[in-house]
Amino acid sequence: MPQGTGEGARLLTGVQARRTAERRLREEITRGVVVPGQRLVEPELGERYGVTRNSARLALDALIAEGLVERIPNRGARVRVMSGAEAVAVLECRQVLDGLLAAKAAEHATGAQAERLRATLERLRRAVADHELLECWDLLQEHHRLVADAARQPLASSLVARLQGRVARSQFQLLLRPGRAQQALAELADVVDAVAGGRPADADRAARAHVQSGIDALAAESPEG
Repeated sequence: MPQGTGEGARLLTGVQARRTAERRLREEITRGVVVPGQRLVEPELGERYGVTRNSARLALDALIAEGLVERIPNRGARVRVMSGAEAVAVLECRQVLDGLLAAKAAEHATGAQAERLRATLERLRRAVADHELLECWDLLQEHHRLVADAARQPLASSLVARLQGRVARSQFQLLLRPGRAQQALAELADVVDAVAGGRPADADRAARAHVQSGIDALAAESPEG
């Protein structure tokens, strides 16, 4: 993968290039490197990510489908501006699906999957203690991937993946608030305990409670709420 795109640098093309640009742009939107309303110019993105202009355009198309980016007639693409009320609506859908996945994970998780969930929780505990918020964010996403894998419910998992992109930035901003990482840790500890213990109803409640705390925080700051 190229580290720079100066004169003579070889640009990535094809599926690998599109995935690279898509992943990096999604991360930059989530973490606020590019902000809502900011224009996204294909040649500039290609240069930044070391991919061809066509690959950058395909990456934009993928993020448009996720709801992270939008095209404005005669003005090009920009990071989509999402209201607090819209983020809350997405999380309300996520809440049901996350509860379902946690319940199914409690029914189907193997011993090895339960151990991976516990290990991820322990890594999250250390990251919270060390105030490593970027690491916390990555581990939160890993937790949700592990639950989805254990759930054996591919339709719900795919729906969650489609919704997640729309609220990732809002959730990341919430994580930066004092005390939020500690709260998320406690909430996910309840989820892991219920999944590992084979208690579907408790897992459902714990997963819904985790999402509800995010809904409450966003609704409190949203002028539409």
